Amino acid sequence: MLGLAVTTHLYPRLEAESHGAGRLTKIRAQAVSGRSCRAVAERLGLPERLRAAAPPDAGVPATESLVRTERVLASVIEAVIGACYLAYGYEQTADAVVGAFEPEIEQALVHPADFKSALQERLARRGALVRYAVVGETGPPHDRTFEVSATVEGEEVARGSGRSKKDAEQAAAAAALEGLGR
Repeated sequence: MLGLAVTTHLYPRLEAESHGAGRLTKIRAQAVSGRSCRAVAERLGLPERLRAAAPPDAGVPATESLVRTERVLASVIEAVIGACYLAYGYEQTADAVVGAFEPEIEQALVHPADFKSALQERLARRGALVRYAVVGETGPPHDRTFEVSATVEGEEVARGSGRSKKDAEQAAAAAALEGLGR
């Protein structure tokens, strides 16, 4: 439901037939990513609602770790969207979804963040490939931070960190592009 509503909203704006479906796919993926779902969940006050609804015997550390975890908040926002769809139908829910995700949609349109693809395209021009490797992990399992190294032709060109391996790879690619002078 989330992806469909955002894609339906983006398609006419991007003139996907003339700009290619690839651009639409990348922008939609960024707009509905786990990071975006987390931001929307936080704007809608879902962490506070989850805290209030937690059983008293759940314990503060367990509750806090859940309401701060991107994966949990993304799953909750998607569940809420699904419940709204069942209760109110597609049109009303799609309008509400697009409204809730509007800042993330605009951010994705103005600043597409697929640094990995941009780096790979740039390196492909000179016949090089980038490899990513996790070089560090910190934090408890429910709240990890990953550090990733980007290597080109056997030489480390950048490092990045993030709350997921994917985010850390994107950060490393962004740093590598920065180092290459974009």
